[in-house]
Amino acid sequence: MNTISDPIGVLGKLNASVLLAVTPEYAQFKKAKRSGSGRAEPRLAHISMQPEYQTIDGTKVRYAQGGKQDGPVVLLLSPLPQSILCYDPIWNKLEKDCRLVALDLPGFGRSAGGLEFMSFEAQGRFLDKFIRAMSLKQVHIVGPDVGMPAALHYVIHHKHDVASLLLGDGPGILPTASGSIINKAVNSKFWRTIFCVTGAQAFVEGAYQLACVNYVPSTEEVADYVASYDGRISTITHWFKTYPENISMLDQHLDTLDLPVQIFWGDLDIFLLADNASRLHQRLKRSQLCVFDNCGHFSYQDKADEFAEMILAWIKEGYRSA
Repeated sequence: MNTISDPIGVLGKLNASVLLAVTPEYAQFKKAKRSGSGRAEPRLAHISMQPEYQTIDGTKVRYAQGGKQDGPVVLLLSPLPQSILCYDPIWNKLEKDCRLVALDLPGFGRSAGGLEFMSFEAQGRFLDKFIRAMSLKQVHIVGPDVGMPAALHYVIHHKHDVASLLLGDGPGILPTASGSIINKAVNSKFWRTIFCVTGAQAFVEGAYQLACVNYVPSTEEVADYVASYDGRISTITHWFKTYPENISMLDQHLDTLDLPVQIFWGDLDIFLLADNASRLHQRLKRSQLCVFDNCGHFSYQDKADEFAEMILAWIKEGYRSA
């Protein structure tokens, strides 16, 4: 079997174990995890996506495209601390029916970008430029995690041609029901410093241990995430530092959003609790709610088959009746 070296390493695992030890929800969450979930398995991923790069408005970004060119357009936005490669488990399930585009948001994944992109406003503004550059029409935007506020800010503040949104496991409503790890990152300069000191390896390893009930990533996949955030954790923590003011700017506009929205969440998400999903569903004019059972924060991987089925059902008929 082809393998690549462990991208986390002994020190990364040790640092991650310290972070897990101070995350009180982990002890209960661990009971739901199947053996090996979240821990990188020494194998190649055999990734079917073909990432490429393009410079848009002076920023070099990584993206991928494929699928059925005359199918409905599905734009997948990268979550943290991953990259667009996290969508490979659902890519081949969607490509027969959809035109697929995946984007590493600037400052995240393998795209360029620094502090200037660490706000919901900056992400929404760039998303507008990317969609125009790619000439995407009647887009269905899939935005988990950091992709969720980027998509919301874009459709609220920019003229667009978006058919629907599929959003979940991310910030977008006040008050935010957050787990302790998010509260540390948002509210504590001390813990933001700890995240910087422990580095990308511990950041990725800790996230996977806290986010997966079922999914087992490959070392090749995890290596891409570590490379994505190596030397960038300090920049990423600024996104958390400005989180309260950014989410406030979104929350005040939620009642004006008049687009069909498919909300998704993992029922065992301990980063941002599933209570956020039900309250968001109540606030939005046109929404449906899907909560995946026995599923963590990375729902697009932890329940990949069901996640792909949700997307296909939504873009074929669901969004029209939302």
